Amino acid sequence: MVFTVNRFLRGLMVGLAVLAAGFVSTAMAEAPMAKKQVPGYYRMMLGQFEVTALFDGAHDVDIGLMSNATLPELQQLLAQHGIEGSKVKTAVNAYLINTGKNLVLIDTGIGGVPGPQRGKVIDNLRAAGYEPEQVDTVLLTHMHRDHVGGLVDTDGRMLFPNARVWANRLESDFWLSEKQAGEAKTDMLKSAFKIAQFSTAPYRAAGKWHLFQHKDEVVPGITAVLIAGHTPGHTLFRVKSDDQRLFVWGDLINSQVVQFARPDVSLVFDVNPEQSVVTRYKVFNLAAKHKWLVAGAHLPYPGIGHVRSNGDGTYAWLPIPLIPE
Repeated sequence: MVFTVNRFLRGLMVGLAVLAAGFVSTAMAEAPMAKKQVPGYYRMMLGQFEVTALFDGAHDVDIGLMSNATLPELQQLLAQHGIEGSKVKTAVNAYLINTGKNLVLIDTGIGGVPGPQRGKVIDNLRAAGYEPEQVDTVLLTHMHRDHVGGLVDTDGRMLFPNARVWANRLESDFWLSEKQAGEAKTDMLKSAFKIAQFSTAPYRAAGKWHLFQHKDEVVPGITAVLIAGHTPGHTLFRVKSDDQRLFVWGDLINSQVVQFARPDVSLVFDVNPEQSVVTRYKVFNLAAKHKWLVAGAHLPYPGIGHVRSNGDGTYAWLPIPLIPE
C-alpha cells in the first residue's frame, strides 16, 4: 500500500513538472505583433448589384466648428458616447457599385492630402479585388476635398484614367467658377475651391467631365437626387436593383455622434447652413418612415444602416450587422 502511494506521488510530481514546463514553454513562445489592420472593404449584395464599402480613413471634427448648439450641450453629447475633449473621430467612406455592366465609384476619398489616417481608397479598392483602371464611372456627391481629392495623385494625374466623372451641374458651376473662388472669404473656402479645380482638371481637359441634374438616371439603376445645403449641388444617389434600394447620401451629416441627436446642428463646412438643416430633417424623416437602407460618407465604417426616429425630433443610427459571406 505504501509502495502504491509513493508511486502515485512520484507520478504526480513528474506530471506537475511536465505541466509547469509546458507553461514556461508557452510563455516563452512569443509572437511578434502584426501592427496592421485588416483591409478596409466590406461587401454586400443589393439585388443583382454588388456594393463594396471602401474605407478611406478618418479625421477629427472639432465641436468648435459646429453651430446652433452651445458648447456645454455639445460636450454633453460627446460625453454620452464616452468621448473626452472637443474632437469627434469621423470616418471617410466611398462606395463601389458593380452593376454587372458598369463599375461605379461614388466619391473618391481625400486622395494625396498628407496624413496617415486617410487616402486609403485605392489601396482598399485593390484589396477588394479591383483595379482603378476598371472603374468606368465616378459619381460625386459633392466636390469637397474628401470626396473629390482622390480623383488624382499628388502630381495631378488621373487615378481613374478610364472613368467618366459625373457631378451635379449646380455643384460644378459653383466650385469651378473663378468668380465664386475669387469671392471666397475664408482660407478654408479658398482652399476648397483650389482642390476642387485641381482634382478635376485632368478629367475636364480629357473630355471626361460630365454633368447631371436632379432626378437624372446617371447609370442604369442609379438616380441622382438633389439634397442641397451642405453644398449647392449636394447629391444623394438612389441605387436600385430588383426591389432593393440603397440611398448613398454623402455628407448629409458630418458627425453621427452629434447630428442624429441634434439635426439642427450645422458645421462651418456647410455652404448654406440653414438649408442643410432643413434638408437633414427631410431626409431623416423619409429614411425613418420608409425604412431606407442608407450609406453615408461620415457614418461609422462601413457606414451602411438605417435611421430610426425617436418621435421627438431626434434620431438614432442603426448600423447593419457585418455578415461574413
